[in-house]
Amino acid sequence: MALKLPRLVSKLAASKLFEGLIGPAVSGGWLAGWLGDEGERLAARYLRRQGFRILARRYRTAMGEIDLIARDGKSIVFVEVKTRRSEAAGLPHEAVDLHKQAQLTRLALAFLKRFRLLEQPARFDVVSIVWAAAACPPEIIHYRNAFEPPGRGQMYS
Repeated sequence: MALKLPRLVSKLAASKLFEGLIGPAVSGGWLAGWLGDEGERLAARYLRRQGFRILARRYRTAMGEIDLIARDGKSIVFVEVKTRRSEAAGLPHEAVDLHKQAQLTRLALAFLKRFRLLEQPARFDVVSIVWAAAACPPEIIHYRNAFEPPGRGQMYS
């Protein structure tokens, strides 16, 4: 019989403790994964407060993953969330390059086909989050219609 103990420290406090013991997490490590997950939750909450309806979170296929899929009025919105601890490596939204835009376009088109939503207006948004410290509130910037689908006539927003 397993005994479930209450959590005594937050995940962020635990990560700070581990970081102090073993050093900073490397890029793509467990801390980066945790930060990305928390960023997606924060972005979903932010978008809900803006009137969006979240349809899916972490929509995965063999081609990749879309962080959030939402509805804003009549439009289906495919949201890429980028979260960073600082701006040292550039602003988070700058990581959504042409390669990432093409991948998101393919994933979005597959989603729209699968759920027979090709006639619905659709767009791509990016939510950029800089979460410098646990004691400070994160800085959230929402870029509506952040990019046009790359390629020739693949999708229309």
